[in-house]
Amino acid sequence: MTDKKTLILAQALIACMMAGLMTGIFGFLHLGPTTAWLTEWAKSFLIAFPTAFVLSLGVGPLAFRLARFVTGFTGRRG
Repeated sequence: MTDKKTLILAQALIACMMAGLMTGIFGFLHLGPTTAWLTEWAKSFLIAFPTAFVLSLGVGPLAFRLARFVTGFTGRRG
């Protein structure tokens, strides 16, 4: 089992990367490669990252429980 500090840091990093990628990709598809896209990307990211992090704190543990249920993982070796 991973310690709590590492899990929270991992959730923050995942939320940061996903928020950056998602806002960047969809902003680019909507506005194209313009300075307006970069401006909107920055604004969208500032909203998306903290939102994604807070939501990941709730859905992260649920996702791990569901994954363990689906795979039948009990934590025992062998």
